[in-house]
Amino acid sequence: MISKLSNSNLLIAFEHLKKDRIMSFFISNFGNEIDVNERNNSNHAIALCNLIIEQQISFKAAITIKKKFHDLISNKSNKQILELENSTIQKVGVSFKKVEYMKNVLSFFTENHLDLENLDQNEIEKKLIKIKGIGKWTIEMFLMFVILKPDIFSFGDLALINSIKKNYGITDENEIYKLTLSWSPFRTVASLLLWFSIEKNIFYDSNNKNFH
Repeated sequence: MISKLSNSNLLIAFEHLKKDRIMSFFISNFGNEIDVNERNNSNHAIALCNLIIEQQISFKAAITIKKKFHDLISNKSNKQILELENSTIQKVGVSFKKVEYMKNVLSFFTENHLDLENLDQNEIEKKLIKIKGIGKWTIEMFLMFVILKPDIFSFGDLALINSIKKNYGITDENEIYKLTLSWSPFRTVASLLLWFSIEKNIFYDSNNKNFH
């Protein structure tokens, strides 16, 4: 059982997921483009700030805003970022409410020295849910992209659900739930493939099994 996902053990996940014909299609066509470390960040407070930026906005918009945020905080410590005026952070394209949430995160990590890498999933959830502005979706993304837990799926992520509907042609919630269970213990990797499908507009075609 893999406890932490890495590019080196990605092939193990692929072998399991290939039992699913659509996952097999994804893996054959763009599996080599999946990078599990793409959004990893050893500074957990900043990683969560990035996820707050991503809340309820498009993937492309998030990339632009995150780049501006990183330019703003370059070479600054968490404490120095915390001391920035809210209006200064807002100027990169973040709402006032999100700036408050980001500062909640920075304050929490300044006051609590946590070793989240060595906590189990439930313990991480219990710690982070206490922070105002951090909800279920944000925690799930954090577990996937930062802690690199291999078996996370977010039912609150619209892009994932839309990708399933588009690729599998199913809309029933129970059917979707059963489908995701079949990907365990590598639901994180299945999610990465589903997101890639949506982002690159590459979908499984049951008629000719080609891109469309």
